[in-house]
Amino acid sequence: MSVNSTFGDREMATDLLHSQKAITGDYNNYANECAGNEVKNLFMSILNEEHTIQHDVFSSISKRGWYSVESAPQDKVNQIKQQFSQG
Repeated sequence: MSVNSTFGDREMATDLLHSQKAITGDYNNYANECAGNEVKNLFMSILNEEHTIQHDVFSSISKRGWYSVESAPQDKVNQIKQQFSQG
């Protein structure tokens, strides 16, 4: 039995976005585990680059309508702001 499946632009872009999310998580963990500043700074630099790539991929997917994000209700935003502003 053969299965005919396609991996089009949308699927590839979504896979890329998920991969970038995993990569940024990994580099964040690596930076957290560094004892020396030189290596930590290197990982932080790479992490920043990977976040930029992730954002670019997200923006591209979003512009195509392949990834939608709902806005949070303003009352919920205010509630969270208040929760975190109380020290």
